Amino acid sequence: MEQYFIVAVKAIVPLFLLIAVGVFIRWRKMLNDTELVHVNRMLFNVFFFCMMFDNLYKTDITALWKPDLVFFSVSALLLVTVASIGLVCAVEKKNRSRGAMIQGIFRSNFVLLGMPMIENIFGAQALALPAMMIATIVPLYNILGVMVLESFRGKGGFSFGKTLFGVLKNPMIVGALLGGFFMFSGIHIPGFILKPISQISTCTSPVALIILGASFRLSSISKEKRNLLIMVLGRLVVVPSLVLGAAYVLGFKGLEFVTLISIFATPCAVASFAMAQQLDSNPDLAGNAVVITSALSCVTLFCWIVLFEVLGVF
Repeated sequence: MEQYFIVAVKAIVPLFLLIAVGVFIRWRKMLNDTELVHVNRMLFNVFFFCMMFDNLYKTDITALWKPDLVFFSVSALLLVTVASIGLVCAVEKKNRSRGAMIQGIFRSNFVLLGMPMIENIFGAQALALPAMMIATIVPLYNILGVMVLESFRGKGGFSFGKTLFGVLKNPMIVGALLGGFFMFSGIHIPGFILKPISQISTCTSPVALIILGASFRLSSISKEKRNLLIMVLGRLVVVPSLVLGAAYVLGFKGLEFVTLISIFATPCAVASFAMAQQLDSNPDLAGNAVVITSALSCVTLFCWIVLFEVLGVF
């Protein structure tokens, strides 16, 4: 059993090393607050665009299509999002914090933590199925994330027109739409164009973690204790309990079930911080949730994996 704890730790440690690099950069005053805002804007507008375009363009979701797994995952994600909106709106009155909380509960770090976990359990040959799910779930994460953050912007009330416009001009959405268009249309992109896009895409998550580390404020945790507790419990305990419990009852097993663990039981997505900062939400709350849930997920992921292995799911 200890092998699964080691798997979780090995997936988490690289994230914290990159966050530590960001903390060091801030400590050495290589970047100030104004420069961090500009770098984060570059990350949001350029790096996230390239990441989404590259992911969609290179993934053939028809190669290993699992209708039952896709339907269950999408349905569960939509239900979790709706439930999160209801819960957060009932307990938090500030729009600026609502968006960050909702996104923190429904959106997971599927790619950075889920994929290494699956590879460690089943081997590299098993990554085709989760790659198909990435092409399905990650764009949906981004669409829902942008819609939520645009709807609960810190300034002003909800406007359908402004929200729709904000969604359509978001770099992540534009990148996903363009990547999907080129993939489904079969239009070939020359290598000399695709290569720099892929290189930027590869750098996106490490840069996002470094910027998160440079922006991290330990003092802000005490101001948001209640909201952080809600996000941590929602992301690591409540959502996995409900979704994985339903998946167990419905008979999902093996690689499909571990893929669901990767989607619904991993910590808050790293992109949550950058999106919260750029879309006028609460970046301190979003960033703290990423750090805390990532640290605690070493224990919670171990527990979920061991529990369902004992139950004979994989």
